[in-house]
Amino acid sequence: MISPLVYLKHVREEFTHVVWPTNRTALAHTLVVVFIAIVIAALVGVLDYLFGVVVSRVTGV
Repeated sequence: MISPLVYLKHVREEFTHVVWPTNRTALAHTLVVVFIAIVIAALVGVLDYLFGVVVSRVTGV
């Protein structure tokens, strides 16, 4: 079993190999994710409304 200190040393060494995105890239990717989340939320909301209308008409409520 590896000691926690050796493990953390290895983790620190691995972090030197990570290629971190620039601020511009991180912002662009964040905006893409937020946009896609808003589109999906709107789509689910519209489908929920439409299914609610259909169920209301079928059940007569």
